[in-house]
Amino acid sequence: MSAMTENEWRYNQLIQLFPSEPEPPFEEPDEQRRVWGRAWGCSNDVGKLRVVLMHRPGDEVKVVDTSKRLENGAFGDVQAGWYWRGNEGPDLAAMQAQHDAYVAALRAEGVEVVFIDRAEPGRMKTCYTRDSVIGIGGGAIVTRMGPRIRRGEELSATRTLAKLGCPILRTISGNGIMEGGSFAWLDKKTAVVGLSSRVNEEGARQVEEVLRTQGVTLLRVHLTGYRLHIDGTFMMLAPDLALVNPTIVPYWFLQELKARGIHAIELHHTDNPWIINSLAVAPAKVIVPEGMSDYTLEAMNRHGVELITVPFGKVCAGGGGLHCSTAPLIRDDV
Repeated sequence: MSAMTENEWRYNQLIQLFPSEPEPPFEEPDEQRRVWGRAWGCSNDVGKLRVVLMHRPGDEVKVVDTSKRLENGAFGDVQAGWYWRGNEGPDLAAMQAQHDAYVAALRAEGVEVVFIDRAEPGRMKTCYTRDSVIGIGGGAIVTRMGPRIRRGEELSATRTLAKLGCPILRTISGNGIMEGGSFAWLDKKTAVVGLSSRVNEEGARQVEEVLRTQGVTLLRVHLTGYRLHIDGTFMMLAPDLALVNPTIVPYWFLQELKARGIHAIELHHTDNPWIINSLAVAPAKVIVPEGMSDYTLEAMNRHGVELITVPFGKVCAGGGGLHCSTAPLIRDDV
């Protein structure tokens, strides 16, 4: 073995003077600002919303051919992979007008709205950005969509996050399936995922792997039947308040909320079902679609929830509501 050269000796001295520094952790706010320009990510679903990723519906929805009816009355092409849930085909101008009004409501609350740079050809559900990106501490997880028509939305989301400088902490890979509409925060150290045809155990495991490094526990809720996402069953309104459809979540989950001191307002059967797909922009301040029942409105008022109502039915006709149409990238802690 040769003796150490002078250059090697000098190099070793430099390494000792400038060691690797595992502390502070990656997601610590000051470290984020120093390296990534700003403190990215979310640790809750109700803190003041600062930055959100969206996509204005565009020509990609024109893939819908209203001459192609499925047996259930919706439109779709099994071979091509697209489907449209509404009773009528998409009204792009009306969708854009309602989406613009939603963006204006968000901006009025001081939210920075960042848009997907462009939708991939034919990815006609790109406006539902929640499903492709999950904001967590220090950055985002890019998901992997379940159905063929949605696979590829991840590309435009990844491209946009990279341009923003938002750290991508994981991209769901292998046979993992994960869509962000089935992820929610209960508190800073607890998140929940809804397992369904759109989220499998492998997808949940990969999300859990990232969260574990941040000391976050991931609960699993097995959704019933063909229910796709947990944001159609439950949403947080404030740190101690949630809106829940008690007929489609398991009893143990209702008890879990109660044990954590989270009061559940129960959705009334006369409500527009998209009410539960609303968005908190700050604690107890929520943007909701039209169609809330007097029962739910009174319950919201009793608990001091401020509501901002916008029309969104034309966008909902494609299968996603206000919550689906926003992917938070930065929220304040609560």
